[in-house]
Amino acid sequence: MLNFTPLVRPFFAHRASIVKHYAEHARQSQEKTLAWLLKKASKTAYGRRYGFDKITSPEEFRQRVPLVSYPDIRENVMKMVAGERDILWQGVTHRFAQSSGTSDGKSKYIPVTDDSLRLNHYRGGADVVAMYLDLYPDSKIFSGDGFILGGSFGNTLDAPHPGVKVGDLSAHLIERINPLANLIRVPSKSTALMENWEEKLPRLVEEAANRNITNISGVPSWFLTVIKEVMKSKGAASIHDVWPNLEVFFHGGIAFGPYREEYDMITDKSRMRYLETYNASEGFFAVQDKIGSQNLLLLMDVVIYYEFVPLNALDDPYAPTLSAWEVEPGKIYALAISSSNGLWRYMTGDTVKVETVNPLRITIAGRTKSFINAFGEELMVYNSDAALKKACDITGATVINYTAAPVYTHGGSKGHHQWLIEFGRRPANVEEFADILDKQLTLENSDYQAKRSGDIFLSRLELTEATPGQFDRWLASTGKLGGQRKVPRLSNDRKTMDALLNLK
Repeated sequence: MLNFTPLVRPFFAHRASIVKHYAEHARQSQEKTLAWLLKKASKTAYGRRYGFDKITSPEEFRQRVPLVSYPDIRENVMKMVAGERDILWQGVTHRFAQSSGTSDGKSKYIPVTDDSLRLNHYRGGADVVAMYLDLYPDSKIFSGDGFILGGSFGNTLDAPHPGVKVGDLSAHLIERINPLANLIRVPSKSTALMENWEEKLPRLVEEAANRNITNISGVPSWFLTVIKEVMKSKGAASIHDVWPNLEVFFHGGIAFGPYREEYDMITDKSRMRYLETYNASEGFFAVQDKIGSQNLLLLMDVVIYYEFVPLNALDDPYAPTLSAWEVEPGKIYALAISSSNGLWRYMTGDTVKVETVNPLRITIAGRTKSFINAFGEELMVYNSDAALKKACDITGATVINYTAAPVYTHGGSKGHHQWLIEFGRRPANVEEFADILDKQLTLENSDYQAKRSGDIFLSRLELTEATPGQFDRWLASTGKLGGQRKVPRLSNDRKTMDALLNLK
């Protein structure tokens, strides 16, 4: 077995030193990034509209250019999809990443420019490997293949302009990847880009089961399904019986905590490592840089200018945002970015908690629209993930998927939260699990605790057990079944919950 890791380690060591240098000089790197972005886009329609060529500082940038969400720029993006040039970024953009819909019910098409592919997504991917090798000097990651689980070019756009491709971000990354990488990557490009997940899954298993896999990359929920199918095909009790040299899972997209025990059950824990990433359709933002830490180092070398929006100012297009060197530890902010994909002061929809400054490390708190505040409880995803993990630790249960929504007061009953959970391993007593989960939520969120006090404003949560595959069937019914698709964890209305329950 040839191990090329020692040969490539110097390159990645250099990358790791660059990542650390930029992270420790946030103001210098961010001001340089902003100046470069503004210069590159100064002759675009958006740049001319807001006078990019006259902006000389982050303060002027905040004053001249409004914060936007996707509906605000949809018209501009659709011009780009139609082949118009110099709209949000210079030149013609040929690739767009389809992402989940917004409040107007339509899909989002995020521009994927050549600059964003080269300077952000691929560079971010290299930074992940660099940080991993920096943390684990004994790694032999390049002694075998990487298994990358991605999506397809299936999309909801009726008639893209000739030459324009629309699909999951991962499909664009796989199609444009360096041909040399295909020599050490699973699955084949044709399989990776398949749209029908039911046909794709057996192909993934067939192509991966007999390869020397050393690393896997993808969303935890989907990879869990694939790994179990690989094990089933080999009659194995552990995935390390199939892939003895598997050493790391590069994961992102959803919180890993609720899935950790499921992975512990199907891996050799003494050999398995995990590294979290923050990679979205809008950009590659952060990577875990310490062993055993859930904090993510915000990448300052991937041509993204970050702004942090106070949660009490989300509706103000000229909100008093903070730059990366101005944030306070312990505070939660909404994240806005400006990037080489033509997104300018764009609200990503994510909220992040600042864990450390200089260097700036964050944890993902949730979505600006993924929360429950029906009764003043302000429950965020990071609260629900943490409480669920503790409930699983206490009871020995494992969870494959979950979502929660409010049940409003009616007929004299008090309002409460309804949780729909698909268990991997059921607790001995589901109602006892619900009691424990409810208690853990009060410990994680003081507002939830206050509303639950004495059962005056909010009753104990209601737990509904999902049938096997119920979440997958719902995703398939929405056209979103695939490696990059995710179930909304918390909703402030019942649309997702009721749709799921109707599939039971």
